[in-house]
Amino acid sequence: MHEVAATPSWVLIAYLISGICFILALRGLSSPASSQRGNRLGMIGMAIAVVTTLIVHAPRMPGTLSDGHVISLNLELASAGEILIAILIGAAIGLVTSRRIQMTAMPQLVAAFHSLVGMAAVLVGSAAFLNPSAFGIVDAAGSILGVSRIEMGLGVAIGAITFSGSVIAFLKLNGNMSGKPILLPARHWINLAAMLAIFFFLFGFYDSQSPIDFWTLAALSFAIGFLLIIPIGGADMPVVISMLNSYSGWAAAAMGFTLHNSAMIITGALVGSSGAILSYIMCKAMNRSFISVIAGGFGAVASSGAAEAIDRPYKRGSAEDAAFLMKQADKVIIVPGYGMAVAQAQHILREMADLLKKEGVEVKYAIHPVAGRMPGHMNVLLAEANVPYDEVFELEDINSEFATADVAFVIGANDVTNPAAKTDKGSPIYGMPVLDVEKARTVLFVKRSMGGVGYAGVDNELFYRDNTMMLLADAKKMVEEIVKALG
Repeated sequence: MHEVAATPSWVLIAYLISGICFILALRGLSSPASSQRGNRLGMIGMAIAVVTTLIVHAPRMPGTLSDGHVISLNLELASAGEILIAILIGAAIGLVTSRRIQMTAMPQLVAAFHSLVGMAAVLVGSAAFLNPSAFGIVDAAGSILGVSRIEMGLGVAIGAITFSGSVIAFLKLNGNMSGKPILLPARHWINLAAMLAIFFFLFGFYDSQSPIDFWTLAALSFAIGFLLIIPIGGADMPVVISMLNSYSGWAAAAMGFTLHNSAMIITGALVGSSGAILSYIMCKAMNRSFISVIAGGFGAVASSGAAEAIDRPYKRGSAEDAAFLMKQADKVIIVPGYGMAVAQAQHILREMADLLKKEGVEVKYAIHPVAGRMPGHMNVLLAEANVPYDEVFELEDINSEFATADVAFVIGANDVTNPAAKTDKGSPIYGMPVLDVEKARTVLFVKRSMGGVGYAGVDNELFYRDNTMMLLADAKKMVEEIVKALG
């Protein structure tokens, strides 16, 4: 049996500094103005953690450090060359992906990253189970320590749920699978039975260290991740993304205990707790039950919202009409949505806003908490286009101003502006706080066509209001024509 080495004090200090960097990174990411600094701090913290871990576990001869700590080969690692090759391969993939990925595909990328974290936890847990002595988690009799069995089992279970759930989220976001809820017969009872079975086999693994219990636990966890996500519809997908982010953090924290790595524990706990808090905040913003969403819609009441656009008369306008109305306005509030992201219209939209400001028009941007496909999606796009941070407002800060706005310019935002959320109890978005764009004197709504519906699968009655003018075209092309008309 390999001896578990005492952790040198400098390692604990390095991990503590790394953890502080992660905390400051989260704080920085809370605002677009400080997000770049937050990202840099996160990168610094991760670099410190990785380098420290590699130094601590680098292959060396047994001996004693000058401060009296025992050096022990408690881990059977790959060679330094193999580790370096793996790092270079991962870095190359990450660099190429980050350069090529479009902002419209960022939610899919996040889901894919979450799946990798989940699978990493499963692989680490499996390795620890197959060779526990290499991880220093065995007792004098050669059996896996009881507490390590719990840590290992939880890490594998959460990691497997994260992996399969993230794969389904990716497929839904990428259009490979319908964004509508897929409701299996007796799904609530199936989910409940699967969760009880997971706890049963987790206890069995703790009690007997049986391979059958371990691998059955893993298989059931993969299955429940699939079952929990497929009933969740597109309107709730931003919550799913943040929820899976939380799961990936808890999986990493559990594996940190197995690896005796305090940096992983700290990082995983930070990601897990912050993701859970964000999920709760978003559920509150959408008037969704947090328990219902994380349990795959358990207890949710089926809605009777329309799945297709309503054939009703509407008012259609042109780019010249929109330019004239906005040029004559005192205040214009711009509401961006996923349609803007798909068309990559954020840069030309900022150019339009700059022209309006030169005409003396007050311009503000209204951001709904779940606009787009992931938390902060619209904020990132606007920041990419160098939109001033002081012009961007969240729902609770801007909603009261629509009544004083001459024009609400909605570009590709459907569900988050739908008045049915306030009036139609049969709508799947009923109760979700929405932007009160209908209170503006004129609503200019940019939409590709009248045939489509929002991600929630319901039509928007705002299209047919007397004060709404529909601008039917690709978002980027329409804004380009408005810019020409303004010029």
